[in-house]
Amino acid sequence: MKNTITTFSLILLLSIFGSVMAQDRMPPIPPEKYDEAQKKAAAEFLEARKKPVFGPFEPLMYSPELMNIARSMGDYLRFKPAIGTTLSEFVILITAREWSQDYEWSIHAPIALKQGIKKEIIDAISDGRRPLGMSSDEDICYDVSIELHRNKRISDKTYERAVKRFGEKGVLDIIGINGYYSFLAMAMNTAQYRAKDNTKLPRFPD
Repeated sequence: MKNTITTFSLILLLSIFGSVMAQDRMPPIPPEKYDEAQKKAAAEFLEARKKPVFGPFEPLMYSPELMNIARSMGDYLRFKPAIGTTLSEFVILITAREWSQDYEWSIHAPIALKQGIKKEIIDAISDGRRPLGMSSDEDICYDVSIELHRNKRISDKTYERAVKRFGEKGVLDIIGINGYYSFLAMAMNTAQYRAKDNTKLPRFPD
């Protein structure tokens, strides 16, 4: 009995220790500890975004040059994409869901709802279901995004619909949004960066 209790205690301690350690992956760097490259990147970030480094850019500060290049790409894809900012938020949600990225979802689901994406559509994406009642534009963006994430390519039929509606530039921007937010999701998932409101998307089976 004593050995059983000791073994259980050890497992419990390892579990707690592992949980604590998991939170220590690329923790946010205090600004007072920035090196010169990080100070420069943080200043450029503040000038561009009018706020200090936040969210996915915190773990990226371990590579400040990469962080600022990523921020610059995001300035376009989030705020000025050829498909418009409402559809871009829609695509961001699909990406967040495909990567089970809780922080990304917690930030962009409220924005998407505010910009006119129906709640039932957002809920379906959260559940991993194809939403009913999508607009034609949403339907195209959904197919392009899902095919990229799951098939790693776009079918001729989907590509032709997308080009006819959005042109080559629009299609590239849809691809860019998926790729950019996949990159951010990869970084945050690696760093185990948590949503501030404890949002946790349902996990898909392995």
